[in-house]
Amino acid sequence: MNSTAQVLADFRSQVTQLLQEREKEWEASRKLVEAKQLTATLKRLIEEAHRVDLPVIIRDAITVALGNSEAASIQNLPGSRLKELTGLPPTKAVRALCVWFGVIDGPVLQWPVASLQSEGVETFAHSSSNPFDLLLEADVASLLDVGAGDLSFATELVEQYVVPLHQRQRELILHSLDRLQPGSKLGGPLHPERERLNGLRSRTGLSFQFYGNQDMYDLGSLDQTRKLAPRYTIATCWAPATPTFAYEPTRLSDQIITQELHRTKGTFRHTHFSGEPALEVQHGDRALLFPPWKFEIRGPLALLDLLARRGLLCILGAVDTQVFWEMLAQLLDDVRYRPNNQPFTSDNLPVVFGEIFERLSCLEIGETLRLSDCGPLRREIPRVLPLLPTQAPSYRFRSIQIRRGAVFPGIPASSTARRFSDMVEESPPWMLILVPE
Repeated sequence: MNSTAQVLADFRSQVTQLLQEREKEWEASRKLVEAKQLTATLKRLIEEAHRVDLPVIIRDAITVALGNSEAASIQNLPGSRLKELTGLPPTKAVRALCVWFGVIDGPVLQWPVASLQSEGVETFAHSSSNPFDLLLEADVASLLDVGAGDLSFATELVEQYVVPLHQRQRELILHSLDRLQPGSKLGGPLHPERERLNGLRSRTGLSFQFYGNQDMYDLGSLDQTRKLAPRYTIATCWAPATPTFAYEPTRLSDQIITQELHRTKGTFRHTHFSGEPALEVQHGDRALLFPPWKFEIRGPLALLDLLARRGLLCILGAVDTQVFWEMLAQLLDDVRYRPNNQPFTSDNLPVVFGEIFERLSCLEIGETLRLSDCGPLRREIPRVLPLLPTQAPSYRFRSIQIRRGAVFPGIPASSTARRFSDMVEESPPWMLILVPE
């Protein structure tokens, strides 16, 4: 069997398996192939085929099989192409693609939200050595992974929790986002392997979606089409990006941040690589290429705001030293920890944070400390993302735990976290476990 035929056969198999697990979505797809809906449906399917990470063979086959979204009726579509793609006759084939790409509208995509109250989440967080075990305790096992990268954390999570949840007749809902554009030549090892993606998509007992080329701060279209839940049991981010979250724009001016970037990263400029926008950074005698948004600064307040909105429990793993202290400054109540226009350095961190710096620096790998034991938690953290109609302009965390280290026994982790042990020049990173009020 040649490679093209094998890729098509694999796709047909995945579609068939998914349909066996998605009866409600299958029923809901009927209205999407009605005459008045068909043109819009075909357009949405083609847009999704170009947005998610699919083999080029499949993407192009879908575009052709759907008549380039110009077909006025099912009868105008090339039935043989649709059969080759899905193994189904035209109408059912289009419905199957609707289920595959998750373009179902209506109540079926009203994702369930756990009924846990923040007090209960706090009690659990303080009593469990593994915060992800909340997925086994909550009435809904759902997790949002932002900046999901190569999906290594998602894979470990699935391997650990799908079977015990399935034994309890429950499903794991796992939604992953990453800003890297599928197929881009930039970002290298952070792109998920297609085999891993397909394995997650076809896993029994798992409702999985991966949204590539997706800015985590621009989720409007995903929310409007109900592809994301309004709230997840857990929201997580592994290895929050430097410098994206290493400087807080409400504390440091644009000029200061730019100076720091040039001082710590070297000179950089926007360019193009293989026809796509890129950021070129001069590192010694080498020119390194990154996605064009690599040095866009959002700061920890934006990340904290996003996670607090989306998760009943928020977990930040493998947080490097620079991001950690900038984030900690926003979580403590005293304004002394947020000096205006004063970038944090190894020299001034002990001065700014005083006893807290000493206490946290003494934490051994694997040790956990409640931040409230060091000082009062910030009572009003300003929201920096657009406010929702019923949202207050500030919020707080009722509990924050800090754990030293990148990986911990029995806890799933990302590939970046697992590489920290080989990074001899890097100080051990941190994990933060936060419970929003």
